[in-house]
Amino acid sequence: MYRIGQLARQFGLSRSTLLYYDRIGLLSPSGRSESNYRRYSPADRDRLETICSLRRAGVDIRGIQAILASAGDGATDVLHRRLLEINREIGALQMKQRMLAGMLRLKGEGGPRTAVDKEMFVAMLRAAGMDDAAMKRLHTEFEQHSPEAHHQFLLSLGIPEHEALSIRAWSAGGEEPGTPPAAER
Repeated sequence: MYRIGQLARQFGLSRSTLLYYDRIGLLSPSGRSESNYRRYSPADRDRLETICSLRRAGVDIRGIQAILASAGDGATDVLHRRLLEINREIGALQMKQRMLAGMLRLKGEGGPRTAVDKEMFVAMLRAAGMDDAAMKRLHTEFEQHSPEAHHQFLLSLGIPEHEALSIRAWSAGGEEPGTPPAAER
């Protein structure tokens, strides 16, 4: 049997974390000592090891509770959802990484000093797996977070002023760039 302090140290947790897990029913001690101290069994220790592994994998407390409460399919669903979330986060981070690397190259820092034009930029985004919807999200985010930087970036790709303004309007929810005005259709 393990005392609370022993178990906490073994997993690099605080006593208060184990008390919290007990309070929410995630990990309750198997017994009490004669002095009424919490005592954890080897099975409790194994359960805590599972909890810690799931936490390191980014599963939240509710997800851990669902996994531990279910046998099989529920656990698989929670883990599958978390894997999909992580894949989306990785994709978003990789896109940001590529954008920053491209911006640094444009400034001549940390990479080749060749200019990136519109065609090359679009080809790089396509090669990275971005479809039209993903490119729209990229422009929309750029426009929302830093409209002036978005404008300057578009100009740095050699895009004419009127086309840059059209792309910015599209990013803000307008019509597709290059679409004739409604009066001309």
